[in-house]
Amino acid sequence: MGNESQNFLPEMGDQEGPQQGPSWGNPNWLQQVVDSDADLTAALDPTQMRLAVKAAAEKAGKATDPKAIEQAADDSIKAMLLVRLYRVRGHLAADLDPLGLSHRDVPDDLKLEWHGLAGQEAREVYVGGVFGFEWVTIGDLYRVLRETYCGKVGLEYMHISDTTERRFLQDKFETPEDTIQFTDEGKRAILASVIRGEEYEKFLGKKYVGTKRFGLDGGESMIPALEAVIKYGGQLGVREIIYGMAHRGRLNVLANVMGKPYKVIFHEFSGGSSNPDDVGGSGDVKYHLGTSTDRSFDGIDVHMSLVPNPSHLEAVNPVVLGKTRAQQAIRDDLKQHEQVLPVLLHGDAAFAGQGIVWECLGFSGVRGYNTGGCLHFVINNQIGFTTSPQFARSSPYPSDVAKGVQAPILHVNGDDPEAVTFACKLAIEYRQTFGRDIVIDMWCYRRFGHNEGDEPKFTQPLMYDEIRKHPRVSELYTKRLESEGVIKPGDADALRSEFDQHLEEEFAAAKDYKPNEADWFGGRWAGLNKPADPETARRNVETGIDQKLFDSLGRTLTTVPDDVTIHKTLGRVIDAKRKMFDSGEGFDWATGEALAFGSLVTEGFGVRLSGQDSGRGTFSQRHAVWIDQKDERKYIPLTTLPHGKFEVYDSPLSEYGVLGFEYGFAMADPKSLVMWEAQFGDFANGAQIMIDQFIAAGEVKWLRANGLVMLLPHGYEGQGPEHSSARLERFLQLCANDNIQVCNITTPANYFHVLRRQMLRPFRKPMVIMTPKSLLRHPLAKSTAEEFMGDHHFMRIKSDMTEIDDTKIKRLVLCSGKVAYDLMQRRDEAELKDVSIVRIEQLYPFPGEPLAVRLERMTNLEEIVWCQEEPKNNGAWFFVDRLIEEAATKAGKDGMRPTYAGREVAASPATGFASRHQVQQQALVNIALGLNGGTSN
Repeated sequence: MGNESQNFLPEMGDQEGPQQGPSWGNPNWLQQVVDSDADLTAALDPTQMRLAVKAAAEKAGKATDPKAIEQAADDSIKAMLLVRLYRVRGHLAADLDPLGLSHRDVPDDLKLEWHGLAGQEAREVYVGGVFGFEWVTIGDLYRVLRETYCGKVGLEYMHISDTTERRFLQDKFETPEDTIQFTDEGKRAILASVIRGEEYEKFLGKKYVGTKRFGLDGGESMIPALEAVIKYGGQLGVREIIYGMAHRGRLNVLANVMGKPYKVIFHEFSGGSSNPDDVGGSGDVKYHLGTSTDRSFDGIDVHMSLVPNPSHLEAVNPVVLGKTRAQQAIRDDLKQHEQVLPVLLHGDAAFAGQGIVWECLGFSGVRGYNTGGCLHFVINNQIGFTTSPQFARSSPYPSDVAKGVQAPILHVNGDDPEAVTFACKLAIEYRQTFGRDIVIDMWCYRRFGHNEGDEPKFTQPLMYDEIRKHPRVSELYTKRLESEGVIKPGDADALRSEFDQHLEEEFAAAKDYKPNEADWFGGRWAGLNKPADPETARRNVETGIDQKLFDSLGRTLTTVPDDVTIHKTLGRVIDAKRKMFDSGEGFDWATGEALAFGSLVTEGFGVRLSGQDSGRGTFSQRHAVWIDQKDERKYIPLTTLPHGKFEVYDSPLSEYGVLGFEYGFAMADPKSLVMWEAQFGDFANGAQIMIDQFIAAGEVKWLRANGLVMLLPHGYEGQGPEHSSARLERFLQLCANDNIQVCNITTPANYFHVLRRQMLRPFRKPMVIMTPKSLLRHPLAKSTAEEFMGDHHFMRIKSDMTEIDDTKIKRLVLCSGKVAYDLMQRRDEAELKDVSIVRIEQLYPFPGEPLAVRLERMTNLEEIVWCQEEPKNNGAWFFVDRLIEEAATKAGKDGMRPTYAGREVAASPATGFASRHQVQQQALVNIALGLNGGTSN
C-alpha cells in the first residue's frame, strides 16, 4: 500500500475534506448576492418608493419629457436599493482585520456597476432623508455609504424583525453626530487605557519569563472599550456589572478594568495565596480567579464582580446570567433590568463552537431567565489555540449564532480603539433601551501563542510572520493622535514611563503583601459562615413547624378560588390532600415538599424551583401550578403566602445551561432555596461540567459557598437504562472535604426536613437528592402530620418500619432509597424475625457516628449486608463499603465487613426489559435477606 499522499489534506475541490490554503482562510461558505432587481424591490418600503417617484417628478419641474421623469424616478429607486443593500450587507466589505490577511472582496451588489449607476456619480438623486439628505449626488451617497458601513465597524442588524430596534441602530450609525467621534480629552483617555493594557502585559512578560498569563497582547483596545461600558452604563442607570470571561486577557481585565491591585496579582504570580493562610481551600491558578470592586465615573459608582471560572470555555456564562437575575431580584430590578448588567467576554472559536453559548442566548427572552440583555464581547483572535477559522466553524463570523435571537452584531477592527469604544458605547445604549442581547466582535490577533510558552509558527507561520512585523495598537493610535494634534510627540512615551514606574512600585510592594481577609461572607452572605465541625458531626437543626402554620399551609394547598376552574383529576388530588390534613395521616411526597416550600416562604425565605416540567412535575405529582381549564390562567397557591417569594419555572430544554444559571442564582442569594430538577436523574449527565467544576469544587477552589439543591429522579422500576439511574456513584466519587451533601430519602417528612435544614443552618452546601418516582405514590412512603411538627428533624438514618429488638438482630441490611420498601415487604412476607432493614438517608457526609451507635446496640449481630438496586460498579457500594466497616469497628465489631447484594457489574445502568428487571429485583432482595439459599457476593 503506497503512502506518498497519506499525510496530506484533500485539495480545495474535495468537498469531504477541509480546505487547503492560508490559516486565515474563512470557512467554505458562499456569500450569495441578490439575484434581481425584483428581489430587492420587494424588500423596499412601498411608501418610500412612491415618495421617490413623486419627488423625482417634482424635481423635473415643468419638463414635458416623460422619459426625464421616468429616469429621475428610476435613479431614486436604484439609489434606495443601494442604500438597502449597504444596510444589509455593507459589513461584508468593512475593514476589520488589523493584519490585512483576511481577504474580503467587495460583493458585486455593493458596487455602482451592479446597479447601473457607474459613471453617473455627478447625477443628483432623491433619497428622502437618508443620512440627512433629501437630494444627493450618486457619488456623495456612495462615499457616505462606504464610510459608514465599510469602515472600521461593520454592523449587522437587518435580521432584526423589530422595526423600532432597527431604526434605533440605523439612526445611531448613520447620523453624523453619533458616528465615531470623541473629544480630545476622550481620545487621550483611550490612549492612556491602551498603554496601560500593553505595558502591563509587557511588564508581566519581563518579570515572569515563561509563565503562562494568556495575555491580551493584540487586543488591548478592549480595555478602554470596557471602561466605556462602565461610564456610559452608569449614565444610563447601571449600578452593577457582572462579568464572565475565560483566560485570554483576564489578568488585564482584573487589573485595568476591575481595579484589582497590581501588587496582589504580582503576589499571586510569585506563588502567593489569594486568601489568608487560615482559610484553607485548594486555590486555583491566577487566571481563573475572580474579584469584586467599585469604580466611579462622573460621580456614579458602579459595583463590579468577575465570576471565577474553570478552564472549560464558556461554562461560566450561565452562572453569570443566574447571578445577574438574582441581583436584579434583590435590587427589585426584574421589571426594567436597568441596574444590573451581565457582560460576557468570549473567544472567537469558543463562541462559535461551544453549545452552552446558544443555551444562554436562548434564555434571553424566557420568563424566569431573562436578564434584560447581555453584552457579549468576542475577542476575535482569528484562531483558536492552533485551529484556524476554516476548521472551527461553518459560518462567516464566529458571532453568527447570535442571529438566532436577533441580536445585533457590531464587527470592529481591534487596531482602532476609538471604533471599539464606540461599538461598546452603542451596545450599552441599545441594551439599556431595549433590554436585549448585543454582540461586539472585535477582530484582533494574538501576538504570542495560546500561552506565552507556545510556538504558534508550528501551525500558522504566515500569520505570525505578519504579527511579528505588525505595530502595537498604541503605536498606531499615537501616530494618529499626533497627526490630529491631540497629543504632542513624546506624550505617549511619558505615559508609558509613568505607568511603568507605578508597576515597579507595586512589584516591590508585592513582596511584603499578605491577604488579611477572604472575600467570602460579605454583603448578602453576612451572618453565614464555613462550618467548623468535622464531616461526620451531627449538624441537625430543629426544622419542625408549629400546628398553626401547618394548618394554615393546609388551607392554602387545598383551597380552590371560585374563579379558577381546575382539571377534574387535579380536583381529586386536592381532595386527597384535604383528607390528609383532616386525618393527619397519609402525607405523600408532593405534599411534604409543598409544606417545606410554604413554610420557608412564610418565614421570609425565597424559594426558586426550575426544571423542564417543574410546574406540574414530570410524574404529575407536584401540581405547584394550577391551570384554569377555560382560559389557561395560572394559579400558584404558594405565591399567595406572605413574607417570602415562591417561584416555579418550566425551564428551556437544557441541563448544562439551566443548572449553571441556578448555581449562579444561588451564588448571589443565600436567602433563597434554589433548586434545579432534572426531568429524569440521568439527564444531569448533560450538565457534568457544572457539577464537576462548580458544584463539587467551587468552594474549595474559589471560596464561593453555594446552597443549590439538585433534585434527580432515581429508582429502578423497569423503565430502561435512561430512566433508572441518576448516577449516584458519580456524585459520591466527587465527595470530599465536606464539599456537598448527597441524600437518597425515603419519606415525605424526611424530605420536608432536609429542605428546611438547607436554609435554617448558618452555612450553605450544595445538596444532591435522589428523588423518587414510584415512591411518590407508594403506600408505605407516607408520613403523619406529627412528623412535620414539634422537635422533629432530618434523620440521616431511618430505622426499620417493623420494630425489632436490637439484641435479636442477626442480619442487618443497610440500604438507601426505594429498595428499602422492597426489602421490608419481602422480609415481612418471609416472617424473618432477626433481620432489620436500616436506611442510610444521607450518604455524604456519611453518618458514621449514629450508625456506630446503632451497631453497638446489636449485640448478637452476625452479618451486615449492603443492598442496592444499581449494578455493583454503580450506586453507593464502593463508597460505603469501608465507611460501614469503620462504623462497625467503632461499635466494637472488629473485622466485620459488609457484603454486597445487588445487580452484577454492568455497562448499562439497567435492563430495558420489564420482565428481566423484575427477576433481577427479586433476586437481589432475596440475596440480601438470605432467602432461597442465596448468598451475598
